[in-house]
Amino acid sequence: MEKISHVLADFAANIKSEEIPEVVRERAKVLILDMVGVALRSRYDAESTDSLLRAVKQLGYGSGACTVIGDTEQYSPPGAAFINGTLAHSLDFDDTHATASLHPSAPIVPAAFAAAEMVGSDGNEVIAAIIAGYEIQIRLSLALGPRDHYNRGFHPTATCGVFGAAAAAGRIFKLTKEQIASSFGIALSQSAGSMQFLHEGGWTKRSHVGQAAMNGLIAATLAKEGFKGAVDAIEGKAGFLNSYSPSPKPLKAIEKLGSYWHTMSVAIKPYPSCRYSHAPLDGIRMLAQKHEIAFTDVNSITIGVSQTAWDIIGGPQDQKQNPKNVVDGQFSMPFCAAVVLREGNMVWDDYDKHINDPETLALCKKITTMVGEQAEAEFPENMSGSVKIHTSIGNYSTHVKLPKGEPENFVTNSELRAKFDGLVRPYLGKTPAAMLADGLLALEREASIKTLLNQSRPAQGMALAGE
Repeated sequence: MEKISHVLADFAANIKSEEIPEVVRERAKVLILDMVGVALRSRYDAESTDSLLRAVKQLGYGSGACTVIGDTEQYSPPGAAFINGTLAHSLDFDDTHATASLHPSAPIVPAAFAAAEMVGSDGNEVIAAIIAGYEIQIRLSLALGPRDHYNRGFHPTATCGVFGAAAAAGRIFKLTKEQIASSFGIALSQSAGSMQFLHEGGWTKRSHVGQAAMNGLIAATLAKEGFKGAVDAIEGKAGFLNSYSPSPKPLKAIEKLGSYWHTMSVAIKPYPSCRYSHAPLDGIRMLAQKHEIAFTDVNSITIGVSQTAWDIIGGPQDQKQNPKNVVDGQFSMPFCAAVVLREGNMVWDDYDKHINDPETLALCKKITTMVGEQAEAEFPENMSGSVKIHTSIGNYSTHVKLPKGEPENFVTNSELRAKFDGLVRPYLGKTPAAMLADGLLALEREASIKTLLNQSRPAQGMALAGE
């Protein structure tokens, strides 16, 4: 049997846009649109962005011909990939894959964009490359076993993302199977992403996804120029799977490769918080609307999630009930639940509004997260959750198996555009935002990705529309 590394490399090298089902290509464009919207808003609103940009410029990456989404300046290819990847993940509002427990677009799309600007690729090539990156990244996480990987302290979006980013960039560079396999060997030494940020409120979850995008681009570029990477990078004795998981299942990485498209299982987030919080948030919204529950009526709330989810958003209870900053809030089930109870929804601006609000923080202390039997049984296939609300007017409960945005409960076209518009209009204006969205949803018609990406620049966008 051919080595798994080489099978995946062959897939990335030889994937052809016309051989990808139309429904998969259409879904990829939707995911790209969503990522661009999140990244653009992050450029201006994420508290980590200013220090990120200053550091990139000090490192010499601030001069070049590549685009940072929403920025008026040009950057080097690795600088653009690094920044865009970090921006895409800075609001924790980017897409997710439930079973693989990762965010596919954040490391993949920025690497593909930078590579495309380097060689002048058209939109059709970019779509095929991004899909190749999605498939390889997701499959590697499934082969690792996300829970085992998390338990070792790793974030699969970053660790698996660098391989997907290398594949996407390699496809755009038109690398051979052997060259892409070599890029995997180079990426292996760059695969990282620690979950320690959960305990300290650090910004590193954002940056190590950006580093995955950048390092994947670098790996593909090195391979393009003849630099040799380690062979058997995926399945080798000291390869990715054996080093990063106690009990990997290597064949999951190539199962039904080219016939089953994991891209179709990627979900879009309706809330800017950890995806594990979304099923309970849907449940709280439904119960509050149906029974007209005011937050002042609430005596206590008990939320049930999977063990993996609890480890990230549920415990330690005292810490999660007392968020100190935005990162804490993004990964606090009590905080997100409290916001939804007070607002009827949750949007990015709610962090500034609620993170130091005494009533919201008092409500957090009434909310307990536990490992729920039903949610645990449904994991990892579904990021489900249960809710029990005890109030002065009655007690109410529900279970949500499929949170909004999952493929079986996908966002509508109007919901997709509403999310995009809400993120980008404050900085682009109505007409430029519509032009950018329309261009991304017709990406295959673009002769140059650079022309389209330029429309994400506020000055450019405003000039085009006279706004």
